[in-house]
Amino acid sequence: MSLRIVLADDSVLLREGLELILTDAGHRVVGRAADGPSAIATVLAERPDLAILDVRMPPSHRDEGMRAAAAIRAQWAAAPLLILSQYVERSYARDLVGPAFGYLLKDRVSDIPAFLTAVQTVATGGTVIDPQVVAQFLASPAASPVDALTPREREVLGLMAQGLGNAAIAARLVLTEGAIEKHTQRIFAKLALDPGSDQHRRVVAVLAYLDQG
Repeated sequence: MSLRIVLADDSVLLREGLELILTDAGHRVVGRAADGPSAIATVLAERPDLAILDVRMPPSHRDEGMRAAAAIRAQWAAAPLLILSQYVERSYARDLVGPAFGYLLKDRVSDIPAFLTAVQTVATGGTVIDPQVVAQFLASPAASPVDALTPREREVLGLMAQGLGNAAIAARLVLTEGAIEKHTQRIFAKLALDPGSDQHRRVVAVLAYLDQG
């Protein structure tokens, strides 16, 4: 069955390689995107038989593909999505797993027949999950000290991870700088960061935040 497909990956080389594999198999690439926002717009505009998305794309280079997939599903619940990644990214994945969804590690693409089978399976409403992804989902995640933070403290830490200082965080959350300072000190305490330069502790706290979930 010939499919209309949208490709979303910031690597031009990989996009072109995937397009070559897909067109050789009789499919048609009807849209291309190199970042999360354009992936959302292209998929919703084209309503393809399948959208193939990389996990790490601009602007965040973390889980932008997963965020895009979640945004697409919020507006098109039946969207057929195949996620490709070099890494197992847990965020959003559990909520997306179900009919018309696939998650493969990129090295699986080298097995072209298996990859094309996965493409057809997801496009026709099936589910394809890489064995390594399944293993990660089933594994009990190690407890993270970030889990001890309150929702507000996590919000503050998330804004710290975006590079915002206390004044900017206070403006964003409509709080005083004093309140933000108290939140940051509680964050440092819960993450067991020894007293030292606040700049150093901010960096370590952000690394802990990025490492969890």
